[in-house]
Amino acid sequence: MADTFPFPDDLIELQQRLHQARAEHTALCRALPWSVEPLAGWPGTVHPHTGEVTGGREASPGYTPEQEAEEKRLWDLVRELSIAVSTHPYWDTLEKNAGLVKARMALKQHPKAQPDAASAPVAA
Repeated sequence: MADTFPFPDDLIELQQRLHQARAEHTALCRALPWSVEPLAGWPGTVHPHTGEVTGGREASPGYTPEQEAEEKRLWDLVRELSIAVSTHPYWDTLEKNAGLVKARMALKQHPKAQPDAASAPVAA
């Protein structure tokens, strides 16, 4: 499907950078405390028959200034790259119909646009 559309190299590179930035932002957010600000946790609910505790949260220490700055930097990068991809002049060359949606989806799946494509060995 990706071969159907003649994507310019710079658009493929922007999409690859967007995938990478999203992956980095997601990984960072998974490693951060659950709350930006320090907040108390709450107990879970004990199941009346099994005694299993579900729900609840430990207290959150909040983000450090460095964590907050890094999360903001990555989110700003994701937003900047999203805008660059979606407003690329290539999209103006396509008809505004279902084909445009197919092209956008094809770009997202393009092998050279995947997050690890930049480090993958080049096939000879």
